[in-house]
Amino acid sequence: MHAPPSRCMSPQSVPAAAGVGLRTVHYQRILTERPAIAWFEVHSENYFGAGGQPLYYLERVRHAYPLSLHGVGLCLGSTGTLDQAHLRRLDNLVRQIEPGLISEHLSWGRVQQRFLNDLLPLPFTEEALAVVCDHIDEVQERLRRQILIENISTYVEFRHSTMPESEFVSLVARRTGCGILLDVNNLYVNSSNHGVDPFAYIDGLPAGAVTEIHLAGHHRAGTLLIDTHGTRVAEPVWSLYRYTIERLGPIATLIEWDTDIPAFDVLMKEAGKATAILENCDAFPL
Repeated sequence: MHAPPSRCMSPQSVPAAAGVGLRTVHYQRILTERPAIAWFEVHSENYFGAGGQPLYYLERVRHAYPLSLHGVGLCLGSTGTLDQAHLRRLDNLVRQIEPGLISEHLSWGRVQQRFLNDLLPLPFTEEALAVVCDHIDEVQERLRRQILIENISTYVEFRHSTMPESEFVSLVARRTGCGILLDVNNLYVNSSNHGVDPFAYIDGLPAGAVTEIHLAGHHRAGTLLIDTHGTRVAEPVWSLYRYTIERLGPIATLIEWDTDIPAFDVLMKEAGKATAILENCDAFPL
């Protein structure tokens, strides 16, 4: 078992409250009006440049709100070595921004130097587990920070998986000391697509490991649910989120909306729903 890295807490730690994704169309309003939102999250790769307008605004927002960095390109489940240039850029951004949380997806998307524009599912096997854990160890050692891993939405499963996803995720967290970013919408989508019991999944996660939650929208395509991040959170996802908070206690929660970006007031209303659940649910012990 690998020893977990020491977690260097930022002066602007992300609170156990509701936040939203920071989008360019909302920069001016956020900086002018300073809306009452607890924190913001950004996609790390959008700020890998050496300067320019994106980093200019991110620096300004950072001084007013806690920030979380959410990555899509480390490909923790791909075989071979990590992309060192990508890791170096992430390290530079972490040092510059000092985010409260850093997260990545539990997926693969690279074959040697060829990158696929998708978050692809892993087989839940001991071999894949070893690859993921080695890569997480490398990232955490480089950043000198704990990272979180997020469960992804999937539309196929591997027949040769030897364990359920919840066990795989739990083993990754225990062996590396990383945290878990639980995407409740992804879990709901997968429960519909693959017949997974979402409540058993949540019950099986290690106590204290879930440090962030994502909520997002999806749509139905025939018998399949598609994770879109382009609409309001569905009522069944809110119900599953309520169960999660009752089970695990208050956790930093993000309203994730990446396509068809709405007015900021819409995001605020969705965050308000999460806040009501965070404030009104009494957690019961694991």
